Amino acid sequence: MNKVRPPAVAGAFYPGDREKLSATIDRLLAEAPRHTGRAPQALVVPHAGYPYSGPIAASAYALLRDAAPRLRRVVLLGPSHRVPLRGLALPDADGLATPLGILPVDGHGAAAVARLPQVVSSPRPHAQEHSLEVQLPFLQRVLPEVPLVPLVVGAASAEQVAEVLEQLWEADDTLVLISSDLSHYLPYAEARAVDRETADRILALDAEQLDTEQACGAVPLRGLLLAARRRGLRARELDLRNSGDTAGDRARVVGYGAFAFDARLEAA
Repeated sequence: MNKVRPPAVAGAFYPGDREKLSATIDRLLAEAPRHTGRAPQALVVPHAGYPYSGPIAASAYALLRDAAPRLRRVVLLGPSHRVPLRGLALPDADGLATPLGILPVDGHGAAAVARLPQVVSSPRPHAQEHSLEVQLPFLQRVLPEVPLVPLVVGAASAEQVAEVLEQLWEADDTLVLISSDLSHYLPYAEARAVDRETADRILALDAEQLDTEQACGAVPLRGLLLAARRRGLRARELDLRNSGDTAGDRARVVGYGAFAFDARLEAA
């Protein structure tokens, strides 16, 4: 590969040692609830440090244990935390590195969305962005060698994000993955109430009512909800907790949710 984005938050958000990282992810997946049935078409997962949000993320990734043979690509979207950005940014890279190795970028998929006016190609929004990077080791464990189209999302409409997703979202061979935490730095009880309301909106595919106070990844999430509604998908809640439940105190917590999207069951 000619261009590889190096890891920026290894050793901070997740273990920087290869063996420790593998063991951490394997433990989180082993402790996640086991689900049966077909793997989902889309997932929403949190992106904090693994001690905080790892168990919630693992509840979603556990659904992908047997999905690798049918998947051709993963489309990964997360919010830009550090760099002001209009639209969506590809990384201008052939691969993304973690201590587990290099995850290849799907060049054909990236080229397909690069033609859209709201998509740019720039390494700068990706360089220090953790919202995408913390997902990569999970993907490398459950979907080894499945390439991805990674997009950092800045100021964009739900329609612009949905257009990008629809360009790539083929029936059964593409997984859409949205990286977002929920409320930030509220007291525990207040956070639970706010996050419950946000979760209910996600379950209702209510794209219009979400803002960045409720979910830092509200922009890509709104695009997913719009596209999911058009595709006739349903949302399922997998886990809804916060840092006060996992690894932090309860004075000021961050909320985390995991959700799966799949086809509605046909009426009997």
